Amino acid sequence: MKRDVILVGAGPVGIEMAAVLKRSGLSVHHIEAGPIGATITRWPRNTRFFSSPEWIAIAGIPIQTAGQEIVTGEDYLAYLRQVVEILDLEINTYQTVDGISGKRGAFTVSATTLAGEMVAYEGSRLVFATGDMNFVRPLEIPGENLPHVTHLWSDPHLYFRKKLLIVGGRNSAVEAAIRSWRAGADVTISYRGDALDEKRLISRLWLETDLLIKNGQIQFLPRTVPVAIGPGSVTLRRTGGGTGGDSPADPFDVAADFVYLATGFTMDRRLYEMCGISMEGTERQPHVDTATMESDAPGVYVVGTACGGDQHGYSVFITTSHEHCLKAARSIAADLAPTASIEDGWVGNLPARDYPLSSGDVE
Repeated sequence: MKRDVILVGAGPVGIEMAAVLKRSGLSVHHIEAGPIGATITRWPRNTRFFSSPEWIAIAGIPIQTAGQEIVTGEDYLAYLRQVVEILDLEINTYQTVDGISGKRGAFTVSATTLAGEMVAYEGSRLVFATGDMNFVRPLEIPGENLPHVTHLWSDPHLYFRKKLLIVGGRNSAVEAAIRSWRAGADVTISYRGDALDEKRLISRLWLETDLLIKNGQIQFLPRTVPVAIGPGSVTLRRTGGGTGGDSPADPFDVAADFVYLATGFTMDRRLYEMCGISMEGTERQPHVDTATMESDAPGVYVVGTACGGDQHGYSVFITTSHEHCLKAARSIAADLAPTASIEDGWVGNLPARDYPLSSGDVE
């Protein structure tokens, strides 16, 4: 059955996009390769968002917690399930897109189900809300794929009374360092910069990590990068050129039972390439008209964090993506349902709880 829109991706912004389209009277085929909120299911257990609840609420449905605290990933997944059930959104989960054909007004998307069956969806418009954290960003060094090395830190309990080397200096790295130390791990941080950047870290994380480093509870190795990983140790190289005028020196080894490479993620561009969407800039972000969120492939829209590309320096978040859904829905409705009414209160939090927020504020 042909519908107005084929929507790919059911993370927070994908679900919000589906909500806006449904409320506007547009019909939707919604496809997701995994469960809803798939990226969040890979988070470490009991990890809290960096953003406050009102910034990550979607579809005008507020997030309420018993103590008004910042929510965990588990809390948020429960919230997403609640939104889907309250709004009775139809989402075809565990269906992997294999092919896209057609053009504006007549797209066909083929997918494979969990049971291995092939299904096809037809729609007049196509919207991607696939996010930007599809693949880990590899260092491509020897030993990176050893079993004691991970790009996805999971549970601090695993490192109790073991030596853990964390490579990186952003929020995820320092939070892992704090939580692992509290769980009884011997933690070392290797970071390419001169020092942890207070301006780029959540204040509570920076304060705690700075204190633990100054008191010798966590070892900090600035201006270092890993060049090889072996069983029980990691070889680091000094980057040189630091504030103290250091020059590169011979590599040295650091003992490590486990290694967490907090090197970030890259987006999956395969679907975008199928449609012929251009990629721009050093982050290779999809080309979109920021007024409508339509890409340079006619009839294909991009919303959410995928608009930021690989995001070495984050600028697009859930918080700043709510307006994407309104822009795309209004553009689509103008063509397919000119009388559709799309209200601003259908995205983000309740209007009474909203306040201006820039990417810099979120960061």
